[in-house]
Amino acid sequence: MRRAPVAATVAALTLVAAGLAASTAAHAAPGCSVTYSKTSEWQGGFGASVSITNTGDAIDGWNLEWTYASGQQVGQHWNAVLTQSGDQVSARNASYNGSVPSGGKVDFGFNATYTSANPDPVSFRLNGVTCNDPGTPTTTTTTTTTTTTTAGPQPSFNNPVMWQDFADGDIIRVDDTYYYSASTMHYSPGAPVLRSYDLVNWEYAGHSVPRLDFGAKYDLNGGRGYVRGIWASFLNYRKSNKTYYWGGCVDFAQTHIYTAAAVDGQWSKLSTINKCYYDAGMLVDDNDTMYVAYGNTQISVAQLSPDGKSEVRSQQVFQTPSNIGTLEGSRFYKRGGYYYIWVTRPANGQYVLRASSPFGPYTVQQVLLNMPTPVQGAGVPHQGGLVQTQNGDWYYMAFIDAYPGGRMPVLAPVTWTADGWPRITTVNGGWGASYPKPNLPPPPRQVKPMTGVDTFDGTALGPQWEWNHNPDTTKYSVNNGLRLSTATVTNDLYNARNTLTHRIQGPSSTATVALDVTSMRDGDRTGLAMLRDSSAWIGIKRDNGRNRVVMVNGLTMDGNWNTTGTGTEVASANLTGNRIWLRANADIRPGSGRQARFSYSTDGVNFTSLGTAFTLKSDWQFFMGYRFGIFNHATQALGGSVAVSRFELSTP
Repeated sequence: MRRAPVAATVAALTLVAAGLAASTAAHAAPGCSVTYSKTSEWQGGFGASVSITNTGDAIDGWNLEWTYASGQQVGQHWNAVLTQSGDQVSARNASYNGSVPSGGKVDFGFNATYTSANPDPVSFRLNGVTCNDPGTPTTTTTTTTTTTTTAGPQPSFNNPVMWQDFADGDIIRVDDTYYYSASTMHYSPGAPVLRSYDLVNWEYAGHSVPRLDFGAKYDLNGGRGYVRGIWASFLNYRKSNKTYYWGGCVDFAQTHIYTAAAVDGQWSKLSTINKCYYDAGMLVDDNDTMYVAYGNTQISVAQLSPDGKSEVRSQQVFQTPSNIGTLEGSRFYKRGGYYYIWVTRPANGQYVLRASSPFGPYTVQQVLLNMPTPVQGAGVPHQGGLVQTQNGDWYYMAFIDAYPGGRMPVLAPVTWTADGWPRITTVNGGWGASYPKPNLPPPPRQVKPMTGVDTFDGTALGPQWEWNHNPDTTKYSVNNGLRLSTATVTNDLYNARNTLTHRIQGPSSTATVALDVTSMRDGDRTGLAMLRDSSAWIGIKRDNGRNRVVMVNGLTMDGNWNTTGTGTEVASANLTGNRIWLRANADIRPGSGRQARFSYSTDGVNFTSLGTAFTLKSDWQFFMGYRFGIFNHATQALGGSVAVSRFELSTP
């Protein structure tokens, strides 16, 4: 959960520009063998690992050279300093790995691009001498990438993998299923859980927090909880008791932990810890001990009791250096005997801490800083979490600031250096707009699309819906259709209970809602809103026994989320019947000046534009992006209602 955007220079580029490479030393009897391995490959790019074995005298400083035959271009690199001139590549030792004894070994890696062909180099030169082993070819080349033998291009996915507002994500795998949890602030139920079988196609599964049970302000009762509530929180699964755990700090005060046997089942509060685990990540260790990493700038680790209800121990494990600034958004992992805390520099960097004990001491490495975004106009990928597939591959799901729509998840492959540090697979030096799809088993079924038609079948809302604050459950019902009774007498939509919201699909989409307004009463207001701290809506005003369809804008909040404008009617038309279809089309491509347009229909087929285009607010301070909101509130007295028979979210 960031506090302010930060600008910084890409440290890796600075190091290269400064030429921080050790000088190369010649020796009397050099000798070497080289293993060049492709660790991953995708359309137009690949990752490679190079291992040098010194078969000659000890060397103090090395420079490995090779030639590419098909125009490959090296990019991001680690454990060496790479330069390229034409087809000639030079890899010099870093400041810490220049000395290699006789029989010793040194490894480095890099990402690179290619066009049509990607053959391996045929020879290498170490300190000017060609590498060879007596009686064997001059180079040993091993390719570990699985390649597609069928005709046609390898299937790929595009970023963002979900063009809906799912920020501060935590991602886990349980057997062959992936789950993703996100922030929801003041929306209820909170902490949605998404499900996927391939890391690319996702569906709504449930919510970890059934109700924001944190005080009256979350009921819009004597206060308001805008931009409070559910922030960056953790989701994990404990195999020993087959239980899912969610936990998060609310109002900087207490940490609430919820559990469930299934993500789409009933979640219940396990405990409340009287301490704020700010931006927390959970690790279930090999011995079943549960740890939580948390904090802002000062990163701490807490050990939970075996039942997960209380804290056994907590201590600070890392102080962020001043040259980095702020680190937060912790995620906690264990790999190869090491503990890793994955932390973000808001909102342009990602770092990783590593230690051999959960309580440290930790060392830090930069993962990315100001990495080019995969979506034009959006921010730097950051925060989020790591996940390992069934096949052993690793992926990083971050998010990008993409207002006015919100913060959208993006996915990239991750490789690990020989000495155990993660590296993001880049494309042309940035986060790829596309990558090959993860190599995973066929899904057991297709997930439910995030767009389409909802006719409110059954007796409960689907998990794609969230209320603005907790609803008054006595004022709505679902029974093969949705009925919204007025729950608040107010002229302020931001203070009206039971406004039902749905995320917007990017880069642009259209929401259409069908209403029956027969049971509205004088003073009632119902409609479809573009909902954020600057809002507009199209809907019905019922006054003096007459219905009018209106477009209203100028609903605004200040920086403390107090209402500063309750709306101005821009256009209207008389409505004689009781059935109406309301439509909002939203362009949420990242950037300023994006607009929403409203229209209505009395037959569900022919739509008439109403009012002016509404310019969407594109700053980040409200954190949540725009949503479609279906509302019905009173300005005179309770008792009226509307019936919602259909909602459709469609893309061009």
